[in-house]
Order: sequence, then C-alpha cells, then structure tokens
Amino acid sequence: MAKVEIDLVRKVLQRNDVELEIITQILDDLEIEVSKDGDGVEPAGLSPEKKQFVILVSDPEGKLKEDLFVGWVLQISESQSPMEIGTHLFRAAYEFNHSKKGARDPVKTVTDVCEIVPAKTLRAQSIWVKTKEPVLVVRTDNRIPLTPPPEEPPAPEKLPNFPS
Repeated sequence: MAKVEIDLVRKVLQRNDVELEIITQILDDLEIEVSKDGDGVEPAGLSPEKKQFVILVSDPEGKLKEDLFVGWVLQISESQSPMEIGTHLFRAAYEFNHSKKGARDPVKTVTDVCEIVPAKTLRAQSIWVKTKEPVLVVRTDNRIPLTPPPEEPPAPEKLPNFPS
C-alpha cells in the first residue's frame, strides 16, 4: 500500500470541493490510523528528536598523535553526552548477546556492535550507527598555511589495518 502525506490528502480533498467538516473528520481519522500502525510516520505537528553526529575513533594503542585511525560515524540524541557512547554501546551489546541470535554468535568488540547489532537494539539505547563499516579518521591541527599547497599531496606512509 502506498504511503501518502496527510498534507497531500488535505490538498486533494480541498481541490475537489469537499466540505470542511468532512475534510477535518477524514484527516483526524487518518492521523489516528497512522498513530495506531506505528510505522514510523509521524503525525503532523510533531518534530523529530534533534540529534548530533559523533565519530567514535578506534585507538586501541593510544597513538592518536601519530597515525591515521579508523572509526564509526554515530548519531546520538542532542541532550545525550558524547562521553556516554561507550556505556550505551555496551548496553546494546549486552541486550543483543542475551537475544536468541546473540546467544548463537555473541558480539565481542565495538566493531561487532557497529556491524552486527540490529538498528532496533541500538535505537533503544538512543544510538544510530551511520557507517556499519569503519571509516578513516584523519587528524588535523585546524590551521591553514599561508603558503600555497604542493601540486600533489604527499603519499601516506602507511594505512591502518581495520580492526576485526
């Protein structure tokens, strides 16, 4: 069944000269049905929760100043502290490992949590994983030099190994 915005239904009804009382009744019924289904469509007037992006960096050896790193792009609630991400990921891993699927193949690393744990379990902890695969994180000193850049960028010395 096709999903249609309630505003679009309102416009079509008004265009076809339907009485205002009938339009209001139909739209109210539609909003009640949408809220009963719980299919992720939000009733008009409710704004989605504000979120912020966070990059969780994998730095197991503590070399943040020296090398390239890998990490995951996560999104959390705006009111949530980024320092609590680890705790929320651990809770999601715990919940997954105590599920039927997790009992067969439990997650043991943060990489496993980001790649394997279902979005529904992570969402219950207010975490949305935007990149299942780790991405490269490059460090910068946040300054622009006054000299022109070289013609070609220097080749990287080495690329990090993705954690497994």
